[in-house]
Amino acid sequence: MSRRARKRARSAAAGEVRAAVAPPRNKRDQSTFVTSPKPPSRSELKNVEARAKLVPLRAGERPTAVTVAAIVAAVLLVVNIAMAIGGYEIQGKRPALAGVIVFTILLGAMSWGLWRTRYWAVLGMEALLGITMMLFGLALPFAGNLRAVVVSLAVLVPAATLFWFLIRAMARIQMPERR
Repeated sequence: MSRRARKRARSAAAGEVRAAVAPPRNKRDQSTFVTSPKPPSRSELKNVEARAKLVPLRAGERPTAVTVAAIVAAVLLVVNIAMAIGGYEIQGKRPALAGVIVFTILLGAMSWGLWRTRYWAVLGMEALLGITMMLFGLALPFAGNLRAVVVSLAVLVPAATLFWFLIRAMARIQMPERR
């Protein structure tokens, strides 16, 4: 072993000893130098209390919000199919057939999953509601007339309400265990 390699080894070993004995220099180092356990914060205590109140779903039970979401998804599915067959146009153009087919399949799968109370379906519905709320919420300040404001609010308020209740239902559904 060369003189330089021996010197590096000695300084590395000395650094480990100093780190083990010296108090932490910054907050990042404090996690490894704990002298007493930290009491839980108020928010952690509230989370524990809220989780204790949750009752998992019984076999075959479906929360009302999930049932409403399943019905909404089924209605959207039927409307989407009817509009595709009827030849609807957006700003004078027909939407791409592939996009309509993919969206219809996703809505059908989501509707089935919501009816069967599947976690992934509730998560997908929340994503769809979140995108819808974002689009109509951003369109609201640019509404040119009272009709546009009413339409935006007529979509935004029920979507936000359903989103809120789906979050609460999702806590009871629980994420499935990984195998």
